[in-house]
Amino acid sequence: MPCLLRSAPLFACIAFANLATQVFAAEPFQFRVESNLRAAVAKVDITPAPDTPVVGHIRPTSGVRDPLRAGILLLTNEQTRAAIVTLDLISSNSEMVAVLRDVIAANTETPRENIMVATSHNHSGPGWSRESPWGREMVAKIATASAAAAKELRPVTIGYGEDRIDFNINRRKVINGRAVVRLDPDGPCDHRVKVLRFDDGQSLEPMSLLMHAVCHPCVFTWGDKLTPPHPNGFPFISADFPGEAQTFVETVYGPKTRAMFLQGCAGDIRPNLPGVPYRCGDEADIKWTGRSLGCAVVRAADRSVVREELAKRKTIYPLKCATSVIELPGKKEKLACEMQALRIGDYLLLTIPGEPMVEYGFQIEKAIADRAIPIVVGYANGNLGYICTAESHKYGGYEPNASPLLPEAEPLILAELNRLADKVLADVFESFKPTK
Repeated sequence: MPCLLRSAPLFACIAFANLATQVFAAEPFQFRVESNLRAAVAKVDITPAPDTPVVGHIRPTSGVRDPLRAGILLLTNEQTRAAIVTLDLISSNSEMVAVLRDVIAANTETPRENIMVATSHNHSGPGWSRESPWGREMVAKIATASAAAAKELRPVTIGYGEDRIDFNINRRKVINGRAVVRLDPDGPCDHRVKVLRFDDGQSLEPMSLLMHAVCHPCVFTWGDKLTPPHPNGFPFISADFPGEAQTFVETVYGPKTRAMFLQGCAGDIRPNLPGVPYRCGDEADIKWTGRSLGCAVVRAADRSVVREELAKRKTIYPLKCATSVIELPGKKEKLACEMQALRIGDYLLLTIPGEPMVEYGFQIEKAIADRAIPIVVGYANGNLGYICTAESHKYGGYEPNASPLLPEAEPLILAELNRLADKVLADVFESFKPTK
């Protein structure tokens, strides 16, 4: 009994805390939204049949661990419309991009050239084909979801925040003049997480969150083919850590919020799972990586809505998009490369169609950072494979050897992205001079 009496105050505090949480959670929290930008968001399950083969690291599967999803974010102001589509798939081939642009444009009145189609580069999902029943079903679901979202457009403001993850690492190391596959903690790596938060002001739960991180989603791939429990790769379909992170974030905020993932320049960045040279992950690893990213997103998003940060939000959001296709020098032939710049207020999304090395993100940000908040998106609007720096070609290794491009492609990519930035940022005379 004395022990119970000494514990009574503790139990009372816990009970009071729980009661207070319930009371304060019921308090409505709204804030005024004055904005020329309207937005709507939808997500849809695009998981294939359980026995569908996965691509990336090809292996048989016999079930589904977690769903694959597509997200559609629609944006509009008094001048134009734009859309961002995110997919828990390995790549966005040009045929898939064209088909999705067609159906979204038809259902939302968004110009085709203003639609971004981005994939997470997930290695535990199917490849897309127009001829497959699943491929057609996926397109139909996205068309229906985009049409529904177009009816829900409402004014929003945007918050921005950054945080960090610690599970990503460079997978190249130069030894004796050549690059080998090696987890290299001293190699270049981008640990930042960037978050765009879209709020309609009706509650503290955001309408949508765009999270951006830099890491191959290959926790569940076969790795060294030696380390248990999954030496031959995880035997189930999964959205890997980006899917785990989206689920975590949506669980934190509740049913109103839709989380979407944008992949960065992750061509040479992977999860830090040591093996020979790395291993396939298990449930503990997917929880660590996915929830680490999810926690970083929630921290950044929550900071962006405190009163001091809310006071910084804009009321006028320019919405501009520029897209171009250039030819790049390839090892066998010239290759078409589509790139895109999407300006949403102070934020500038720049896309690269393939697997850019992490240094591309650093170089582009250095050139743009004084003009806008840059978010460099890989694996979007096409798939050229590995896009390596000219410097990396000197040392060979997996990525440069597998790349279809010559080293001379790098300056052309950087120059074109800067030209597209000029067109949408409107801080150079050529972008706003009168036309006849």
